[in-house]
Amino acid sequence: MLLEHIGIINLWTYLAGLIVIILLPGPNSLYVLKTSASKGIKAGYVAASGVFIGDAILIFLSWLGVASLIKASPLLFTAVRFLGAFYLLYLGIKIIYVNFFSGKNPATASLNEQENVLTKALTLSLTNPKAIVFYISFFVQFIDFSYSHTGLSYLVLASILEVFSFLYLSTLIFGGAAMARFFKARQSLAKAGNGLVGLFFMGFAVRLAAISS
Repeated sequence: MLLEHIGIINLWTYLAGLIVIILLPGPNSLYVLKTSASKGIKAGYVAASGVFIGDAILIFLSWLGVASLIKASPLLFTAVRFLGAFYLLYLGIKIIYVNFFSGKNPATASLNEQENVLTKALTLSLTNPKAIVFYISFFVQFIDFSYSHTGLSYLVLASILEVFSFLYLSTLIFGGAAMARFFKARQSLAKAGNGLVGLFFMGFAVRLAAISS
């Protein structure tokens, strides 16, 4: 079977599940979409890079067993969960504040704000306990642990994930840029859209805080 010689099993099932999971909306993809819509294609790819790096770190931690340790420790898992929820809430409130109360144009950002895009996207990825659970429960189903080099198996599966994620996020980035052109002359709609994004982030925060380990 394809790739079984390097400890990967049920590859086609993995690919099917991966596509479904990547297409599910979440804070990472929403942040990439918002960034590209408000700051342009280049900034969108900076945000996407933060997601890629975060995924790579979580996959590596999963391979080391750190992710399993976090999941097995209710206190540690809860700490990560609330950290992620607070950060999502902070982003949502900040988006709504800048959009409606600061008097700034949300479509324009300072150099400092541009530089923070990578950090924000990376923080979103690393403080998402659902991603930790995903890398524990999903990846192990497709790895033959009798294979002596499971690090290679993880690397191949992670590379496939990153390629699919790149294609999906690229679609969002160019879609966001197209949305920006559409909303450029429609400021009231742009404000409503930004406000909705802020509410989505706050909703993600509430949902994350409410889940159990």
